[in-house]
Parts: sequence; C-alpha cells; structure tokens
Amino acid sequence: MSTAITLVRLRWALTLAALRKSVWQTVAYVLSAIFAAGTIIGTGILAWFVGMLPPSTMDSDGYPFNILGPGGIVNMVAVLVGATITVFIGLIQLMMLGEGSTMSPRKFALYGIADRNLQFGLLLSGLSGLPAITGVISLMLWSLAYRAMGPAVVIAELVAAPLAVITMMSISKMLIALSTTLVTSKRGKSTFYIVIVLLFVVICQLPNILVNSGIAFGLDPSAWSATAAVMAWTPFGAVFQLPFDVLSGAWLPALARIAILVVTWVVCFAVCTWCLRRERLTVGVAGQSATVKGVGAFSWMPDSTSGAISARVLTYLKRDPRQVMIFAMPVLFIIIFAFQAHGIHAIVWQSMIWCGWLMSIVESNGLAYDGRGFTMEVIAGVRGWADRLGRVRVYVGIMVIYMALLYVGCIVIVGVTAGRWAQPDDLIIGLFFLAVGLGVGFSSLGVAEITSCVLMYPVASMDKPFSSPQGRAMAQGFFPFVYMLGSMLLMLPTGIAAIVLLVIHAGIAGWLVIIPVALANGIGVLALGTWLGGKLLEARILSIVSTLDSFASLQK
Repeated sequence: MSTAITLVRLRWALTLAALRKSVWQTVAYVLSAIFAAGTIIGTGILAWFVGMLPPSTMDSDGYPFNILGPGGIVNMVAVLVGATITVFIGLIQLMMLGEGSTMSPRKFALYGIADRNLQFGLLLSGLSGLPAITGVISLMLWSLAYRAMGPAVVIAELVAAPLAVITMMSISKMLIALSTTLVTSKRGKSTFYIVIVLLFVVICQLPNILVNSGIAFGLDPSAWSATAAVMAWTPFGAVFQLPFDVLSGAWLPALARIAILVVTWVVCFAVCTWCLRRERLTVGVAGQSATVKGVGAFSWMPDSTSGAISARVLTYLKRDPRQVMIFAMPVLFIIIFAFQAHGIHAIVWQSMIWCGWLMSIVESNGLAYDGRGFTMEVIAGVRGWADRLGRVRVYVGIMVIYMALLYVGCIVIVGVTAGRWAQPDDLIIGLFFLAVGLGVGFSSLGVAEITSCVLMYPVASMDKPFSSPQGRAMAQGFFPFVYMLGSMLLMLPTGIAAIVLLVIHAGIAGWLVIIPVALANGIGVLALGTWLGGKLLEARILSIVSTLDSFASLQK
C-alpha cells in the first residue's frame, strides 16, 4: 500500500512541477478545473430538477406512465446514458490520453517494484486525478434525482458513484494496456489508431444521426427498455441499476450486479498486470525492417531548401498515423452530414467549409510532431521562411486536390439524394462552398504556421500513438482553440461581403462574387502567416529546439 501512496504523491508532484514550468499548461489546467466545476454544478442542477418530477403520470391514452419507479423512464435513461458514458470514456482515454508517458510502467522498470504493486499504484494514481474526482462528485450529486425515492436509494447512489468511476478507470486501463502490448507493428498501430479515432467520431455523431434521420423516433419504447435491461447486467450499466434495485427491494440482483463489478475489476487488473509482465519480457525484440528504394519525394520536389523541407514533411505524413488521421475526417464528415441532410443540399455542401477548417489542425502543432528531427534542420542553417514555405507547399497541394475531390463527391451525393443529375445552380453553389472551404483552409494554414512556433504542446511518439506525455491532455484541450478561432476571425472580410450581398439580394451573382473574395482572403492570410511564421521561427529557434528536446524526453 505504501508503494501505491508513493506513486499517487509522485503523480501530483509531477503535475505541479509541470504547472510551475509552463504558464500555458497552468492556464490549460485552470480551464480544465473550470470545466470540471461546470460539470459538477450542471449535474447537480439537472439532478435537482429530475428529482422534482412526479413518480408517475398518465399518457395520452389514459394509461399510467412510470417516471421515477423501477423500470421507469429515469431508470432506463440512467442505465443507457451511464453505459454510453463508460464506453465513451474508454475511447477518450484510448484516443486522446492514452498511456501516460510520465507515469508509464516503463519508467519504473529499474526500481524492482512488483508487478501487482506497480499496477495498483498506477490505478490509484489515475483515480486521484481531476477527471476521476470530478466524476465521483458529479455522480454523488446525481443522488439528488433520487431524493423522492427515500434515503436508502440516495445512500445506494452515493455508494455506487465511486464504484462507477473505478469501473470506468479499470476498463480504460485495460484497453490501453491491451492496445499498447498486443498491437506492436507500425502498420498495425497505424490501422488500429485510425479505426479507434473514426469509431470515436461516429459514436459522437450517432445521437445526431439517429435524431435527425428520424430513426430514434421510429423505435418502439419497449426496445429502449429491453436494451436498458440487458445493459444493466453488463459491467457498463450494472452500477447505474443499483439504486433502483434498492428501491424495489431486489437485494439478490443488487448483490449479483456488485459481483459483476468486482469480477470486472479483477479481470481488468489481471489483464493489465499480464500486459505489464509481457511487455517487460519482450521489450527490445527486433521487429521487421523494410527496405525503401530511391529517395522518395526528394526526387521530384524542387531542388531547393524549401523543396527538401517539403519532401521531409510529405514523407512524415505518409508514415505518421498521428497526422494522417486528420485527412480521413473530411470524408467521414460528408457522409455524416449526408445522413442528416433531409434533402437540403446546402447541409452537404457546407461540410466542405468545416473540412477546410480542420485540415491544418495537426500543422498548428507541426514542429512538435517533427520532434528532434527539427534539430538537424537548425544545424543545417535553414531560414525560417524556407521552412514555412516548404511546409505550406505540401499542405496547399494536399488541400487543393483533396477539396476538388470532395467537390466531385458532393456533386454525386447531391445527385443521388435528389434523384437527378446536378443542375447548373447546384454546381455554382458547390463552387461557392468549394471556394469558401479553400479560403478557410488557407486561412487556417496561415494561422497554423504561426501557432506551431509559439503554442506547442507534447504529442505521443510515432511508435506509441496511444501514449500521453505529461501536459498533453491539458494543452491539447486548449491550444487548438486558438488556431480554430483565429482562422475563422481572419475570414471576417469574406463574411462581411457575404452578409452585404445577402442583404441586397444579389442572388446567383452574389455566389459568384464571393468566390474570388474568399480565395483572396484565404491566400492573403496564408501569405501573411507564412511570412510572420518564418520570422517567429528564426526569433525563437533555440527556444523551440529546447522545448522539442523536453517533449522528446517525455516520450521515452
């Protein structure tokens, strides 16, 4: 137990040290604390109003409608939402947070700590973090929703709250341990990472798809009730059924659900310990090596300094699952919007704007993805403008080709949903959204060339895309918003022009006028961002190298 307590103290000591070292991480942590406080307060308010609902009411046909009782609407929603949150948190941990590199088991390999003690300490340190504390307090406040059911139900929810967080943390730790231990090849890691991220995005959009497509309203309520009954006997939803078991006096089912939770914890802990032992015994095993012929992109890029930078960036993009993932998102966005369009073609077309907006989000932290490889560029004496120009050349080329293909894809989708070939008006509207999407994409890239020199945050290593260096989670939740907000604000001239043309009822002619305006706006921001980014890079180059070196030490 003393080992576990020491690891908890170490976790907070490292967190406080990171906050003292970086002002931006302190700001990000404060924002995280504000978000956590908002979650707690919001949960408490929602629970208070839910507790004010009557136990039952009459439906439109005059039959009683169960609200707060066992099997009622609150029971069903609590189990289904709780199970969804458990799965959702596991995916978030896997995709965004991953295995913390600072508190990674590998860091303690030389200290002779027994596997079980080490794993228990790491689990306890995770349960002592801000997200876990927020979850426990929020779920405890949810007991306010059950205050009309009696003190026994309230006590049951207070007890169930920490049990739910322990279950979520155990499942998350097991998923991370399995993904880190079993998926060992680079190709396997890349594929697995892409699948997980796409699955996460689809799950986030699934409620919107079900509601906007009308599927959710077409389902029989008994189907939701049956699903909740099944989920209540799984590790994902069992803990959320406990208060209702106490309400109905079903003590044997309650004990059975607690047994399911305990078995889940034991299995997750055993799997994590096995992964820890297996990884320690197989570390250093040589993997397969690949032979590449020729010099790749270096053979057809311009024979210049910026051309060499372009070739290096393009080579990185082809091999780095952390960065290439963002280029799979636009296709997924268009598919998701197409399901929710309801025949409104503008919903499909406007997805091109969001695609351009997000396409450079990885480049907004591009130097951190380069890592120590950037040091060789500094030693070679590459000028800042040459670096920025080389990076911009690659992303502009990808953006133009990709957006043109998306334009063709949207034409096909609009034609299929409308049951006819695309008309000239459809093509003009599509060209408008293509131009605005490119303008926003160029503007975003210009902002990214600036923020990547100033607002850097640690990223997972290429070999371990699911790891999470110290400070990544907080900074990653804050820094990208600077890029996203700045790129949209700098497109205000295009927005103002669009509003003016809309007010004067310019019609199709207005759509055509916006096309050169949006492109000129985006290209202007891109040129300014490339120039200013080059200046900032030269001014901060030694500080950037030092920062990247500290980031690399966190990835070990």
